[in-house]
Amino acid sequence: MRMLTLCLLLLLTQTSRAELPAARVNGVEIGVLRLERYFSEYLQAQGRALTSIRNPTLYKRLRDQALDELIDKELLWQEAQRQGIEVSDAQVQAQVGELEAAFGSPAVFERRLQEAGFDRSSFADYTRHELAAQQAYARLSAIEEPSSAEIAAFHQANRQALQGQQNQSDNPSVSTEHGLRLARDALVAQLQAQARQVVRQRLRDSATVERVD
Repeated sequence: MRMLTLCLLLLLTQTSRAELPAARVNGVEIGVLRLERYFSEYLQAQGRALTSIRNPTLYKRLRDQALDELIDKELLWQEAQRQGIEVSDAQVQAQVGELEAAFGSPAVFERRLQEAGFDRSSFADYTRHELAAQQAYARLSAIEEPSSAEIAAFHQANRQALQGQQNQSDNPSVSTEHGLRLARDALVAQLQAQARQVVRQRLRDSATVERVD
């Protein structure tokens, strides 16, 4: 009887913890259960297994990073709502269908949804939020195409780093043209990364974010 009571108390403790918020973003709660599920995905994306993390400091740092990503996702979703961004049912169905096809069979897809805490309806809602947030992010972090002068200056400043990626050619004009294309791509990637960082920081600065976990 005593063992049964202890088991029930443990179950109630785990259930109540799962219902607690890990953070609040402008009053919207991010639950501990949502964080735990996302943390698992976050580790998988990095090629890590939860059971392989023995260092408590590393565990906390990675978990905090996962929570930061969830906070950014919520801020972008709220921004998408402010901008009036709407994602059609057809777009959601196409995205879900693409993911389902990647798993090879509906049964495997259904099982993975259940493991992640979704059914088809809730996953469709999640996908709609994700697509809307991505659109908001793309709008806010859009950059202008760098000028020829900016590309040339970037190429000159990073010539040595770009040489390793450049095709070797006996024709100097071909070699230079390829180098400028590489410089353009690298510069655009750098500018986009900077713009995204500015967007995330601006959304954070204008929001009320409370970390509870």
